[in-house]
Parts: sequence; structure tokens; C-alpha cells
Amino acid sequence: MNIYDIAELAGVSIATVSRVVNDSPMVSEKTKQRVRKVMEENDYTPNVFARGLGLNSMKTVGLMCPDIADAYMARAVAYLEQNLKEHGYNCILYCSGYDIEERHVAVHSILQKRIDALVLIGSSYAEDDENSEKVEYIREAAKQVPVFMMNGCIQGENIYCALCNDFQAAYMAVTELLQSGREEVLFLSDSHSYSATQKLRGYKQALKDAGLSVKDSMCVYVENKIDKARDLLLSRNDLMFDAVFATEDGLAVGALKYAKKRNLSVPRDISIIGYNNSELSVCCDPELSTVDSRGDRLCKIIIDSMMLRLKNREIRSKVYANGFLIRRETTDF
Repeated sequence: MNIYDIAELAGVSIATVSRVVNDSPMVSEKTKQRVRKVMEENDYTPNVFARGLGLNSMKTVGLMCPDIADAYMARAVAYLEQNLKEHGYNCILYCSGYDIEERHVAVHSILQKRIDALVLIGSSYAEDDENSEKVEYIREAAKQVPVFMMNGCIQGENIYCALCNDFQAAYMAVTELLQSGREEVLFLSDSHSYSATQKLRGYKQALKDAGLSVKDSMCVYVENKIDKARDLLLSRNDLMFDAVFATEDGLAVGALKYAKKRNLSVPRDISIIGYNNSELSVCCDPELSTVDSRGDRLCKIIIDSMMLRLKNREIRSKVYANGFLIRRETTDF
């Protein structure tokens, strides 16, 4: 009987068994009791190897994102990997996809790699209803290792969230459009994720505070592909708008290409604002006004918090960074 057998029988990772052996405060009492019971039932005596797998000994952090092809996520992974290496930590990357079952499998798999902490990149890991059963697998993961969420929010023990204040950023951007004289602002998004939902709330509140009605028909959803966004807008002759607020830069560039096809002058006839301040925002012509969602800042918050948590220091469960608007050539203010 070895540490791997105990982990399998107790339904936990070997890192968790090691933490129980070392009486780590990062493991819940309920989990400790379950693992110790399995140890007693099987007359298991921890060896030097098992004790050596204690807190901080693996020097490995798990990074997980739905799709590494996404520019925002790729940039975050690069920042986290480089900076964690400077702290002496290796990284294991898993791409989970967006399907809920695929996410379950990916989290389960990465927890078997004896990681010291897990970082979930992107708001798709957080549901609109944080009490939803769909996020229980994340709370279960947090019973084994600290879980850090980048731009997603779930309340739970050992879960720490670093978020851009998407509501504030969207409200600010849409308010700027309205104050510049725009009256029909289209909301263009690719998902109903936690982040996208906060942006939608900011969009709606800006309209309400300006005394304008919120029209469901002006909230359009399409895959985050430039050509898909362009073609959808070209097909929607029922839509009348003089501005676009997009939740991703790719969608905003699609709106820019739509304007070109329609022979609309940007920003004279139509103003466009994207989101994330990605490379796409400066490789198009005209260059795109966009919200900087502070991705690098969120990564730094996560790393600084993680280093403190792995030293058993108390850290805040939720930290916000305010986004800001970068004015370029697709707006006239």
C-alpha cells in the first residue's frame, strides 16, 4: 500500500494525501478525516517520499483556459508562465474547452498532477448564478488546492478571484458614446459568460441613466470571429445603429468591416468600441478604440496573492481592477 493507493481509495490527489500527512491548513477537516480513515483501515505509514510531497514541495502550478487560441487567454498564459517561473514554479497547461463536462474532466485530470495551486483563466468558468451546481466541481477542487480565478467570480473557501470591473468599464464606454451624440448603440457579444453578463449590465445601465430605453433587439450575439460578425451585421437589415459596443476586439473589427462594406465612414457615421486592447485593435485601419481590461494587472494580482497563500498568509478572496477606455480612431471623442 503506497501513497498512490491511498489517494485513489480516498478519491483525492496524492498532493492532498501529502498535505494531510503534513497537517496542512489548506485541506478541510472533512477531507483530512476521510483520508486518515483510509490510512488507518489500510495500516498505511507515511514514508519520507510522502512527507516530501508536502506544501510547496512540488513547485508546480496548473493553468487552465478554455482555448489557448484566444488572444486574451494566450496573453494571460504567457504572463503567468513567465512570472511563475521567476518564483521557481513550473506550469502545467490544460485547455478545457467550453463544454461543462469537458471542464470537469480537465480539472480532475490536472489535479492528479500534484499541483500546488490552480489558475482558471477566463470568465466562462464562472456561471451567472454562482450558487449553480455547475460550479461545484471548482469548489471541490478548492478542497485540494487553492484555486485562483482570472476574471471569474465564485464564492467559496480557498477560492480567490481577480476581476476587471467589467460593469464599470462597459458603463463608462457606452456613456461616452451617448454623450458624443450617439443614440442607437448596438451591444455585440459572443457569449453569456460572467464577464459578458457584467458588460451587458453596464451597457443597459448607461442607457437607462441617459433616459433611453433598452431594446433586446439591440443586443446581438455571434461567434467571436471577424468574418462571422461582419456577415451577421450585413444580414440584419432590421438593425439601425450609429454605434457599436463589442465585448471582444474581434467582434469590433467585424463591425468595422461591416461599416466598410456599407460605405459608412468611421467614426463620422458610426462609432465602434472594442474590448481587451488586443493586437487586433492596432492592426486594423482605422485603429480601434477599446477598453483595456487590465489583463496583465489581473495576472500580477493572482501571482502575488498565490505566493502569499502558499506561505499560509491571509489574502483577499476578491480583488477588482478598473478597466479604462483607450481612445483611437473609431470614436470621435
